[in-house]
Order: sequence, then structure tokens, then C-alpha cells
Amino acid sequence: MSSRQYNDESRSLSKIMKAAVQRAQIEPKDVNDAMIGNVLAELGFAKTGRMALNHAGFPNTTTFHTVNRQCSSSLQAITHISHSIMVGQIDVGLAGGVESMSRNYGSRGVPTDISPTLLGSDVKDARDCIMPMGITSENVATRYNVDRKAQDEYAVRSHSRASRAQKEGRFDWEIQPITVPRIDEATGQLSGYEVTKDEGIRHGLTFEKVSTLKPAFSENGKSTAGNSSQISDGASSTILARRGWAEERGLKPLGRFVGTQVKGCAPDEMGISPIYAIPALLKWTGVELKDVDVIELNEAFASQVIAVTRALGLDEEKLNPNGGAIAIGHPTGATGARLTATMFGELRRQDKEIGIVSMCASTGLGVASLFVRES
Repeated sequence: MSSRQYNDESRSLSKIMKAAVQRAQIEPKDVNDAMIGNVLAELGFAKTGRMALNHAGFPNTTTFHTVNRQCSSSLQAITHISHSIMVGQIDVGLAGGVESMSRNYGSRGVPTDISPTLLGSDVKDARDCIMPMGITSENVATRYNVDRKAQDEYAVRSHSRASRAQKEGRFDWEIQPITVPRIDEATGQLSGYEVTKDEGIRHGLTFEKVSTLKPAFSENGKSTAGNSSQISDGASSTILARRGWAEERGLKPLGRFVGTQVKGCAPDEMGISPIYAIPALLKWTGVELKDVDVIELNEAFASQVIAVTRALGLDEEKLNPNGGAIAIGHPTGATGARLTATMFGELRRQDKEIGIVSMCASTGLGVASLFVRES
């Protein structure tokens, strides 16, 4: 879930990890290893993440580590834990992610101690790895002929679909309400605030409203605050287990992880990377695009979603049927697992089977994973 009201990632993650094992009807001690995606926190969230795990009631025997594959970090966590189970290293793992964009977004994810050698590299792709994400969006819009009107129309669609989904309760099953501290700006008083839903959705948003927004990244650009993903905080957790282990305990799996593919592209147009990752995934799994029922493609920017959709010929009815990060928010470390939960919820709602989660990531990485829902 995503919120614009809190900034303590350790507190939120601890509660979400605890809720994950409770919902899975297992004990914290059953979890052999936990992996959390995080992009922006100090020291990679390695120590505070372990503290959050222990605070949630997990024993010292449950090991912990973090992963940073930029925006796809929690999807990579799901992949790593799945691989550990598939090769027999563990029986049960927790995979998820957390990000406090409100707390850590000042750096824009760019390190402050880059060596002069790299900053002045004669290799353009090396220098472009720290290009602002908004500029990469403008590059995609220019190179792939995505005009402002198309981006604003897509943004309205994202909010409209998310609004409908929220009102119909489609997200309810995947959200764990948590109480977080909030400071009243008028009085300065600290109080508890219960977050029960994603807070970025703008109900009733119109094209006329979005089209009035000024370019956010360049003077004559096409990407705005309205057609880009929102800066928000959030945490996500999933439980993965060996099938035999689950069946021995009478637990019914929600679905099955099939595989992940990661492909690279030029850093200065990182948003188009799913153009390479999704076909590679389909080839590796032997699944045809027409047989995929739901595709959750992260909405970093409307420009790149439109470019990917056009290039791959994606069915827009299957693509992000409940909106995406433009409406819901994109807490970078947490989004991949959030997309996975949303995908399974939609597969269940439609009584369908095959889903793909895909996303671009800073520095020019595209990630795509395929899952199968258990009937």
C-alpha cells in the first residue's frame, strides 16, 4: 500500500511483515530467510531492516538481507527467494520491499560521492546512469513519438481505473491497515493516523485538469506531475514456500512463480526496457503473449508505458486494469511486490490464470516475471 502521510519505513515494514505471516497462517519461526527491496535508505536498509524483522517477532534464526535493483527491487526479492526455494536451500521465505520517498527522496537516488573518473567518463552510457528520471521520460517521449495529449489521457485512465477499483473494494484484500504517527501542521501535535487505503488516487480527475499542469522536468517537456508516478511511501511483503511444505500443513497456495528475465537498455531511455524484458520472459517460459490474462506494467511515466504498449502490441484491456503508479504511487523499493499482489487479485476477480509483472528501472534495466494463479 502507499501513503503520503508517514515516513518511518522501519515501523511500516515491521507491521507489514508481521501481517504477512499471519495472513499466510504460518509462524514467524517458519520463515528461513527474508529479503527486502530498498533503494534510498541509509546503508541500504541492511541494519534497520534486520531490526524491523526482529521487532516484528521473527526469531534470530530467520536471516535477513536487502536488495537494490532500483524500481524493481521487491520483484527481484521475490525472484531471489523463489530461486532459493527452487534449488532446495530453504523451504519458506519472505520477500517484499519498503520505501519512504518523503524521507529520502532529496537525493533523487543519486550518490554524492561519485568519483571524478566516472563523472567525466568518455563513455556516455556511464554518465547517463545518473541522468534524472524525468529527463529519461522526455527522451522516451521524443524518440518514440509520445505526445503530451496521449500522456495526459493515459494519466486520466490510470486514475479512473484506480478510482473504480478502490470504490469496488478490489484492493481491500491486499492492503494491511496500519496506524502511523502524523503531525498536525496547524497545532504541531503528534497523533496516530490509520492508513487504510492508497491515498494518491484523484477521484473524478479530468483531462482538462491534467492538461493545465506545467512540464516538470524541462521547459518545453511533455512529462508533468500529473502524468508521472507519484512520490509516496509504502511497504509490501509476500510469503513464498516450497509446495510440499505448504501441502503438508494444509495451506493452499495463491499462485506459482514461474520465472524472471532481466534485460538492459540505454540508461538515457531506461523506461523502454520492458520492450526487451517481456519478450525474453515469454520466450524463456514458452508462453505466448495472447495467453497472458493480466499485465501489471509499472507506470513510472505515462511516456514509457505508452511506448512499451505500442512496441509490444499489448492489449490495453489486460494492461493495468486497476490503474497503476500514476494514481496509486510508486514507493520504489516496495512496488514490485505490490504489483504482484494486485495482479493476483485481478486474476482471481476475473477467474483467470496467467499474469506478468514488469517494470523499468533506473540505469537502464527491464524486469519481467511470470506467475500462474492456482485455481
